[in-house]
Amino acid sequence: MQGHDLKIPDYHMHTPLCNHATGDPREYVLHAIKLGLCEIGFSDHNPMPAGFDTLRMRYDQVDDYVSMIREVQREFHHFPIFLGMECDYAPGTVEYVGDMLKQHDFDYVIGSVHYLDKWGFDAPETIEEWKRQKDIYSIWKKYFELWAEACATGLFDIMAHPDLVKKFGFIPGQNCEELFRTALQAAAKAGVIIEINTAGLRKPVGEIYPSLAFLQIAHQLKLPISFGSDAHAPDEVGMNFKEGVALARQAGFSEAMRLQNGKWTAYKLV
Repeated sequence: MQGHDLKIPDYHMHTPLCNHATGDPREYVLHAIKLGLCEIGFSDHNPMPAGFDTLRMRYDQVDDYVSMIREVQREFHHFPIFLGMECDYAPGTVEYVGDMLKQHDFDYVIGSVHYLDKWGFDAPETIEEWKRQKDIYSIWKKYFELWAEACATGLFDIMAHPDLVKKFGFIPGQNCEELFRTALQAAAKAGVIIEINTAGLRKPVGEIYPSLAFLQIAHQLKLPISFGSDAHAPDEVGMNFKEGVALARQAGFSEAMRLQNGKWTAYKLV
């Protein structure tokens, strides 16, 4: 269902500055209002040092990004719109990312892991490389180790699409719950929010990020959650949030987090 009056915030959406999204931010806002979302936040991909992909804004475009979001905030002043950034974690880049974030007053920062030793494992052109892998479990183990390291940096408020490594459906035969638990213990120690990201339903794996097993452990550890559509087009804003809420409830959650007066506060899932 995509019905109206989904009184849920969507804190994960992009702009054309990332080079793989379409639509003006104004269109994203209008679609959010049409759906009845209570508020939204833009969180486009951060610049990264040389050697990483170009599917993100350049460093010299950060000011443009901020200006773009400030403009829609002024136009839709009756509707809460937050300024966020989705920032990649990769070893050796923490100082670079931290310095970039200091340039502006971001409302929140989403953390994500898209690289394993500079291998952009979630890019469509890597599917053939995935097919050549002999040990999928070792890839997952490395991914969740990096995810835990990302939590520990203290840079991030929310951790995006926690099991993104499953995007193309390459899933280990082994039980991965110990990987999940170790990563989530790091998240709990860091006090980050776990994102329920509905974009996975639009990807080859065909399921929400993260899995029910991951979320059940997050609930056991009393971690908070938020929702993100990871919209790269206006009509993806708030997409499949009914399914996201259902998954959260199945895992035991009755509340999620939203930003109010600069602080994360809980609201009831309905």
